[in-house]
Amino acid sequence: MAELSPMMKQYLRIKSQNEDSILFFRVGDFYEMFFDDAKKASDELDLTLTGKDCGMGERAPMCGVPYHSCESYIARLVQKGYKVAICEQMEDPALAKGLVERDITRIITPGTVTESCMLEERKNNYMGCVFGQSGQFGLAFCDLSTGAFFATTCSDPRAVASELGRFTPSEVLRFGQGVEDEAISDVLFRRLSCCV
Repeated sequence: MAELSPMMKQYLRIKSQNEDSILFFRVGDFYEMFFDDAKKASDELDLTLTGKDCGMGERAPMCGVPYHSCESYIARLVQKGYKVAICEQMEDPALAKGLVERDITRIITPGTVTESCMLEERKNNYMGCVFGQSGQFGLAFCDLSTGAFFATTCSDPRAVASELGRFTPSEVLRFGQGVEDEAISDVLFRRLSCCV
């Protein structure tokens, strides 16, 4: 079997550090997606799935979007609950000797969106956090786009579910004891369909 191309090795190294995100990998004037990311993005965004010779003897599934119009594509993926990792060229390709250095500059998730074009104008976009310990729960909600922040405590899962329903976060981090209770999971996954 032929060896991977240097760019594909770089892609796979960066992707291995961001396995839960769709990787927008900057190549010139485009953000390219490869392999499973390309298949997902192609389906979700109605993009043409093509292929790229990556040195393995077969073509890797590939699709891409122009860098200057990527926000609408990212917004559509994030609205569907995906995380998107933006991998930029860290040096001018015209001045680079060999492979252009690339790295992740941002990871966009449903709760970390700050671009006005990706937000609903009259609705807060809360990132929530639920922590459980010894039968008590701490909750925090923050809208990164406005700076609004709220925190409270609850003594049972139903009260946690009620607070989650009141703030309707688009993304929730949860940790600790009791946070996977049926009442909490029901509101997160069924009622809110948020990223957890």
